[in-house]
Amino acid sequence: MKRRVHLLPAVAFLFGAPGVAQTSGAPREVVVYASDLPARALSEFEFWNDPASPRGRMIGTENTGEELDPPPENDPHVTFTVPVQGGVPYRCWVHMKVAPAKGKSQGNVLWVQFSDAVDGASKPVLKPGTASYLTAHGPARPGWAWVGCDRGEGAKASESLVYFRTTGEATVRVQAGMEGVGFDQFLLSPARFLDRPPAEPIVQK
Repeated sequence: MKRRVHLLPAVAFLFGAPGVAQTSGAPREVVVYASDLPARALSEFEFWNDPASPRGRMIGTENTGEELDPPPENDPHVTFTVPVQGGVPYRCWVHMKVAPAKGKSQGNVLWVQFSDAVDGASKPVLKPGTASYLTAHGPARPGWAWVGCDRGEGAKASESLVYFRTTGEATVRVQAGMEGVGFDQFLLSPARFLDRPPAEPIVQK
């Protein structure tokens, strides 16, 4: 489904693969609360109140029952920046709120892209504006769940890890895969949640 384009600025927050620059020092867990994002980071997403979310705020999309297209189609999305360490494997998780199914929408898919992400051969992957992305496919039952960002069905667990070429800030683009989907936390984990999702509803920064 074609939608209007919004150009919004990103905002900043607070092992290695072959062919990727290595850095010293222990990498940090990267946790972003939707409540910390400014309105200009959202394109066709909305802030919603939810008592279960950090500071009572989440981000969601209206569900009219329509299906959405994957990148590079420019459907509803959120853009922000995070600090990352080059050459370190990260696992991406989204605390998703699955919406009740309506029409063609199951309300449980987000697509995720990153600037400066590379594969083991140091080739760019997952870049915003391309057809390379990770998929966070939530459960069918409505409600909250921690959902991993994966390369797709049949992919090995290692293929869903995210590496960055250099240490610094990377842009994250989270795009709605179905109308009605929402989230309140985004997590890039280099250690604590590298193999399994968080057990708690809210991950502390």
